[in-house]
Amino acid sequence: MAVIELNDANFDQEISQIDELTVVDFWAPWCGPCRQVAPVIDELAGEMAGKVRFVKVNVDESQEIAQRYGVRSIPTLGFFRGGEAVGSIVGAYPKAALEQVIADVQSKVAPEA
Repeated sequence: MAVIELNDANFDQEISQIDELTVVDFWAPWCGPCRQVAPVIDELAGEMAGKVRFVKVNVDESQEIAQRYGVRSIPTLGFFRGGEAVGSIVGAYPKAALEQVIADVQSKVAPEA
């Protein structure tokens, strides 16, 4: 599954319509660590399709969203479920560490059965 790009205009609508855990990659084209983590995000998006959704927000182009969620350093990965922010991490994590963080967040915000 491809990672889609969201912006100030479509962020709220797209995020609120997603019931599954959504990982938002707050990034910028000039950010070296962001470029390092991008292939990991793409890989995880394919592997976790149907379980976790991955989207990107360019903080240079979508400053309103970045400010709303307190993004001060990039890359920042925000975690959302049902339109609500449920956590975030800052930095370029290796794949295994990022998989563990996502699993931890999922276990905390799993829908009631």
